Amino acid sequence: MAQKAHYQALSFNEQSEAEMQTNADRFFDIMKTRRTVRDFSDRPIPRSIIERCVETAGRAPSGANQQPWTFACIANTDIKKQIREAAEEEERAFYAGRAGDEWLDALEHLGTDANKPFLETAPWLIAIFGQRYGVDDEGMRHKHYYVPESVNIATGFLIAALHQAGLATLTHTPAPMAFLNQICNRPENEKPYILLVVGYPEKGAEVPVIEKKSLEEISVWL
Repeated sequence: MAQKAHYQALSFNEQSEAEMQTNADRFFDIMKTRRTVRDFSDRPIPRSIIERCVETAGRAPSGANQQPWTFACIANTDIKKQIREAAEEEERAFYAGRAGDEWLDALEHLGTDANKPFLETAPWLIAIFGQRYGVDDEGMRHKHYYVPESVNIATGFLIAALHQAGLATLTHTPAPMAFLNQICNRPENEKPYILLVVGYPEKGAEVPVIEKKSLEEISVWL
């Protein structure tokens, strides 16, 4: 059992039920306007905004509080160009047959293809890595627990923070993504999970007409 000295008093902002409902409704109204965007403006975004959103992601819970994530935040045009070229090479193989007909049929209504100009156009890319194991100052490995779950929760925090800040995002997952380790100069213990594209939508950008499942379809109450 952890010693009492390892604990501190919880700072918890308790609200009335009316305030809770208002805040829950307000956040839902914000998040229901979130849409994945594929047409981005090159309009610049201050680094300080991205920094704060990444800090928010870093507040996510993680297995044993090991925080097994690295967010490589990329604004450099040369690096973005390298990422686009590498990603499109993988995407061409994906659309040429690696994906299989069933997967391609599922994507058809979104109108996606192997061309990914947004990887250069958007002002920021955030490559999200999971640390499969830790390495201490002496080079010794130590196990990390629940890495995929922890990274995925942090990514959700990040997307919500960026949307709250008024920015659009796209979760891009070319497969395989090992090229990101080389381009971003990340060590072998880190596995790339998601390449998050961040920016303003291009003026006149359009998105597919889609519906989200209802509460009744996504939940059970026991």
